[in-house]
Amino acid sequence: MSGVGGDVVGTSEVLACVEGHAGIISLNRPAAIHALTHGMCSAMIAALLAWRDDDAVACVIVDHAEGRGFCAGGDVALLRQSALSDGGAGGRAFFRDEYRLNHLLFTYAKPVVAFMDGITMGGGVGISQPAKFRVATEATRFAMPETGIGLFPDVGGGWYLSRLPGRIGQFLALTGARLDGAECLWTGLATHYLPHDDLADAKARLIAGHDPAGVLTALSVHAPPARIEGHVRDIARHFASDRLEDVLASLAGDDGIWAARELATLRTKSPQACKVSLRQLAEAAHIASFAENMALEYRIAARVLMLPDFAEGVRALLVDKDNAPRWNPAKPEGVDDARLDAIFAPLPAAEEWAPLAI
Repeated sequence: MSGVGGDVVGTSEVLACVEGHAGIISLNRPAAIHALTHGMCSAMIAALLAWRDDDAVACVIVDHAEGRGFCAGGDVALLRQSALSDGGAGGRAFFRDEYRLNHLLFTYAKPVVAFMDGITMGGGVGISQPAKFRVATEATRFAMPETGIGLFPDVGGGWYLSRLPGRIGQFLALTGARLDGAECLWTGLATHYLPHDDLADAKARLIAGHDPAGVLTALSVHAPPARIEGHVRDIARHFASDRLEDVLASLAGDDGIWAARELATLRTKSPQACKVSLRQLAEAAHIASFAENMALEYRIAARVLMLPDFAEGVRALLVDKDNAPRWNPAKPEGVDDARLDAIFAPLPAAEEWAPLAI
């Protein structure tokens, strides 16, 4: 696409242009619900850098061009293939640049408006949560479902989830629970709630140069009741511990329908991924900068990519589609502290993650 600053990207999977006073990044991979590839991350970085010092660009809009979701995550099938075929080199390169995109959005000087309309999961969370303005709609379906494929809530998930109140972040990280738009607004994961049918008007006003805060406030509507609010006490009680065994025991000791459902859900997840996620959020809660958080997540990702549960989780979900992963270790007690210490250990200096040098 071409804009005020000239050609910005060279991939049809990301449409990036300057229109009026806005730089617009539209994900355009509808057959995969806009799941991010390495090339898409690179194209978004290029666009953001091109607009950084362009006085014509007052704000950046991040949305999707068509289809039923904003972004379903990252291309995990590609990551699995890397783990199986090239020792994870391609996967680590993808993570490195995806996390640099996340950090660039987090630190971007111009206001970014992310329209989380439809499915917003995994990598989609990573490119929407750094935005100053995060717009949910009645179609929003937000989740970090990584423990179901042997991963963990990366792309900044440790930073965002660990800072939610009442152990809601730990609940979301472990179970992969889906939140609707009203729940995103109630938890603070969204800043505004707009009807889907008003998004075009919002974007037009941003393109015309109106202040993003004023535009979104003017078009916001009262959201429906947040269903998760009815379970905050259950979440705070059952997910209080950073030990997976304690969480499972607490749920098992409750004969209520909600606890039984969440316990059944947790028993389908990778025990290793769940323990990694709990430790990740515990450490992230005390990290001072987003860059440090992303460096931690890169260390974890570089290790977890090559452990059996990731390839097995993607096999069960996307390859054979039998939804019957065989986790290794199969039980929480098989994931000891030594294993976790190895996953979280610093990488050799030359392999550590760093933000873009700009």
